[in-house]
This record gives sequence, structure tokens and C-alpha cells, in this order.
Amino acid sequence: MIDTCYGVEGVSGEPGCVRYCSGTRSSADGTEDLFTDWALEKLLATDPVNKSFTYEIVDCNNVGFKSLAATMKLTAVRDAEEEDGCGMSWSFTVNPIEGWTEKDLTEFYSAALRVMVERIEAALSSKG
Repeated sequence: MIDTCYGVEGVSGEPGCVRYCSGTRSSADGTEDLFTDWALEKLLATDPVNKSFTYEIVDCNNVGFKSLAATMKLTAVRDAEEEDGCGMSWSFTVNPIEGWTEKDLTEFYSAALRVMVERIEAALSSKG
């Protein structure tokens, strides 16, 4: 979960810009106190026509990623019973984190994505 995010290099929204992102979390089993994860992310490409962008992590501290590149894309959702809306897909390529299993990585991202969805839903519902 990202608590802090700001630009550190380049023009925001332009390929090549770098942002600092950080968030606090407790250990997966809840036995450790909160600690801060941080990363520097570089925007690689934007595609307004396909409503997507691609970025990579260029540096991170205690998470342990050696390489991560990801693409986020909005997609149209048409539902016959409800209003049209949109969906979001997130795909990524990552080198394994030393000592983590695939299950560990899946649980890490599942928890983060659940929080992101909750924040998006809360923001949308507050706009009424």
C-alpha cells in the first residue's frame, strides 16, 4: 500500500520521470511492528490510445526486488444489467526475491491489490 508518492526526477507523466513511493505495513503474520517499504519507479511508456502505462522499479530498499517491470491498463466493461464501466489489468515481470516462494509473492501482491481496490472504491463512492 502506497502512503507517500512524489516525483524526484523528470516531468511528471512523461516517460523517463522517476517517482519515490513508500508505504508502511506489518509482517505477513502480524508479529512484527510496522515498517516502511520504499521504491523508486521509472515511467517507461504511456499509451493514451490504449489507456496504459509501463514502469519499472529502478531501486528499492527492504522489499528485495532486483527487477520488476509492470503495465497497467484500463479496459471497457459492458454489463447489460448495469451501467458501462471500466476494469483495470496489471501485468508484471519480476525476478524472484531471495527466500520467497511463488505463494509468498502472490500473497504480498494480493494484499496490496486488495487495499488499492478498497481505496479506489472509497474515492469513487465519496464522489457520489
